[in-house]
Amino acid sequence: MSDQMAERGTLTTPPKTGHPRAVPQEEPWPGVTDPARLLAEIASWLRGYGNHGTRRTYAEGLGLPTGATGLRDWLEAPDTTGPWAAAVGEYAATLGLAGNVARHGTDRSTPRPPPGTPGRLRGLHWFRWCAERGTDPLTARSDDVKRWLDALDDADAAIATRDRFLGTLKALYGHLADAGLVAANPAALNRRRLGLRTSGHTSSTVTLTTAQVRALYDTAAHRRRGVSLLAARRTQAIVGLFTLGLRVSELCALDRADTHVTRGRRALRVTGKGDKPRIVYLSDPAESALTAYLRERDATTGSASVAITPAGRRAAGTGPLIANLRGGRSDRTGVWDTLRRLARAAGDPLADVADRMHPHALRHFYVTTAVEAGAQVVHVQADVGHTSVDTTEQVYNSAARDPSRSAVDLVADAFLPPPSAG
Repeated sequence: MSDQMAERGTLTTPPKTGHPRAVPQEEPWPGVTDPARLLAEIASWLRGYGNHGTRRTYAEGLGLPTGATGLRDWLEAPDTTGPWAAAVGEYAATLGLAGNVARHGTDRSTPRPPPGTPGRLRGLHWFRWCAERGTDPLTARSDDVKRWLDALDDADAAIATRDRFLGTLKALYGHLADAGLVAANPAALNRRRLGLRTSGHTSSTVTLTTAQVRALYDTAAHRRRGVSLLAARRTQAIVGLFTLGLRVSELCALDRADTHVTRGRRALRVTGKGDKPRIVYLSDPAESALTAYLRERDATTGSASVAITPAGRRAAGTGPLIANLRGGRSDRTGVWDTLRRLARAAGDPLADVADRMHPHALRHFYVTTAVEAGAQVVHVQADVGHTSVDTTEQVYNSAARDPSRSAVDLVADAFLPPPSAG
C-alpha cells in the first residue's frame, strides 16, 4: 500500500497475520463508540505539554494524524456544529493546525480511522492497532496492551521504541482515568518485567527539586506585570495545594465546603479515584496561600469570607474552592496552563522543565520528597490516595488520620523552611 493511498484516507493496518489490509474510506473509526469525546480528551491531554512539537510527537506515537492532509482526510462531516467536527477542530488547534484544515464538503458524517503516520510501524501505533481489531480504546484491558506490545516485538520494534510507546500510552490513560473515561489505566504495566527497562532505568517523569518548587511558590507570591492580585493569589494557592500531593482532577473538584478542621488540624475532604474519600491535611504554606486567595477572592467578588470550620461542620458558602478568573470551576487545561506560565516566569530555576511542567510533577515531588525525608511509605500512599495500600489502607481510610501520620509538614519544611525569629 503506497504512502499516497494512506494520505488519501485509506487505512492500512496489519491483521493478526501481520499482513496489511485496506479498510474502505467509508468505514467509521472501528470499535470506538464515542469518537468525539475520546478525541476531545486526547486534545485536552496534549495541551498539558508546552509546545506543539511535543504534542505532535506524542500524537504521532499513538497513530493520530499530525499534519493538515491527514486531518482533512479524517474530517468528513459537513456540519460544523457537530460533536465530531468540534472535536477535530479542537484537536487541530492543539497541534497548531487549525488554520490549515479545510473540509472536503462531503455528505458523510462518520469519523474515519486515524490516517496513517510515516514509518514501517504505521499500522502498529496504538489507535490503528485497536481499529484493526475493532477494540474500543476506552474498554481496552492490560491484556490488550500486552498483545499490542507483542505485536511490536514481532515487528522487530526496538526496546526503546516499545518503551516510549508504552510510556506515552500510560500518560494518556492516566489522563483518561482522571477524566472518568476509563476505570483504570491498562498501560500501567511493570516495564522491567516486560523487559523494557533495566534496573538502572530512570523515570521520564519531570522530577522537581525543592529549590524549583520553592521558586514556583515564590514566583506566584509576587505580582507580575499584567497579573491581577487575585490571579497571583490563585496561582500561589494552586501551587500550595499541589504540594499536598493532590491530583489535578481532585483539585479542580474541590468545593469550599470541603475545607474543615479535624483532630485540631485544618484539612480538606478529597474525593479520589473511584469516589474514594480521604483526608488531606493542609501544610502551613498551603493553608497560608489558600487563605490569602479566598480572602482576596471574597474582597473582589463582594462575597462574605469563608472560614475553615471544625470537624463535623461544613464550611459556609458554596462553589469551587479554586475558581477560574470568571468565577466558575477551574478545569485541568486551565490549571496546566497556569503552571506552565508560572514555570516560565520563574526563569532560570525552571527553564529546563518549563515546557514540560505538569501537575503530576508536583504530585511526584510530594511522594519522593516525603519518602526521602523519612516518612513511612504507607503514610505517603494514604496521603496521595494510591490504591496499592492493602490492609493498611482500610485502617487509614476508616477514620481521619492523626496529623502526625501525614507527611504534609515534612514536604512543607523541605521547600519552605519557617522564617527566622525576629
